Formats: sequence, structure tokens, C-alpha cells
Amino acid sequence: MRIPVISGLIERRILANYHVDPDVITRLLPSVFRPQLVNGYAIAGICLIRLKNVRPRFLPVPFGIGSENAAHRIAVEWDADGEIRQGVYIPRRDTSSAFNVWVGGSLFPGVHHHAKFAVLESESHLSIGLQSDDGSTRIHVSGSVTDELPDTSVFSGLADASRFFAMGSLGYSVTRSKDRFDGLELRCENWAVEALEIERIESTFFDDKKRFPEGSISFDCALLMRNIRHQWFGREDLCCNPSRQKTR
Repeated sequence: MRIPVISGLIERRILANYHVDPDVITRLLPSVFRPQLVNGYAIAGICLIRLKNVRPRFLPVPFGIGSENAAHRIAVEWDADGEIRQGVYIPRRDTSSAFNVWVGGSLFPGVHHHAKFAVLESESHLSIGLQSDDGSTRIHVSGSVTDELPDTSVFSGLADASRFFAMGSLGYSVTRSKDRFDGLELRCENWAVEALEIERIESTFFDDKKRFPEGSISFDCALLMRNIRHQWFGREDLCCNPSRQKTR
């Protein structure tokens, strides 16, 4: 999939993360991917991102659009050209923008689902909730800015987590074809993260006991990014056999 280079501003990005039993995650992945491990655990989570002034790079800022967006993501590895590549697999995207839904799979990668977002935030506290129009996705994440990750995190500290997620800049999103995934690479002009102490986290995807049996998944940490200028670059589609997963 080839899209024009997209420029914009990430006004706010929350990465709310879980560490997961690798065998459980593997069942959810298309066969081309395998989970990327940190201290023996797979890493998955929710990206809650507000974009501003998003537009093809050749257009001036006044033509940009803004939106609230959510993505469920799993850190993965795959083999390509004799090398191990790293990035994220994105099984679900939700957005507040009808335009994003309309152009998903053409101007923007992957299928997008429309959702209603409820956002309350200040410099120190954030609360984001969403309910998708199709009723299949409900998310709530709230927390306050802090200095450190939880002691239960698989990462050694904020710097360690920051490095890991900075490497996951290439994402592959589900399309309407079971064996084709749209590629998109994020390049940030500045990269700075803060830790969030989570007060409440809910996700119909990660709370589903059929996907994640009791004891197979635990909240790990949450990171916050604000006012990050960035560009999106379309990358070649990735194709493979249909997913190993039998139950969605």
C-alpha cells in the first residue's frame, strides 16, 4: 500500500501496556508474526492518540484535520529479506473521524471503525473512554503523571520502556483481506515520554477471558507523549497465510 507522506502533530499519545503469556498471544497472531518478548513476556496494549493538523506533507497546516484514535497493538517480530524485523501488529483501529473511516485502507492504513470518545485531561491527569458504534469495542483509561513505572513492570525503568516502544515504529494493520496487512511507519521529530500511574483500565479486547484466560495477562505500565511532531510513511503490504486464531 502506497500513501502520500502524512505530516501532523501528536497532541497526546497514551500507550497503556500489558505483559502477556507468549503462547496466548501467539494464538491471536497471523502466522507471519511471532511475539516480541521482554523478560519472557509478550507485550500488548492500547494506543490512545489525538492527532492535529494531519495532512499530506505537501499541503500547508490549515488543510490538516484532527481526530481521536485508538489502536489495539501487539509487539511482534517477523522475518524479511533474511533479517528479523520488529514492529507492531494492529488487529483493531477505532476513530472519532468519519473521514478516517471513509479513507481507511486508502489514504490511511487498515480498516477503521467509528467510535465516540469521552476525554477529560489536564497537565497532570488524563481520562479517555470510547465506545465503538458497532458495540464491539469499549475502552477506558485514566491516570496521573508520575515519575516511575510500577514495580511489577517487566521493564527496568522509564528509559528502558521508552527505548522499546521507540523501536516499534512500523505497524501492520488488519485489512478487509485476511492475509494482507497495511504497513505504516511513524517517524517522530522529537521523542519524549512520561510515565502514567493508572487508576482505571478497561478494554473489551484485553478483558475477554476467551482470548486471555485468567492469569495469562497483567497490566504492565503506561506511557504518555505530548506535542510530538511526526510523519507517517506508507510501507509495502505484508502478506501471509490466514491467522492461526480460530476464535475471535
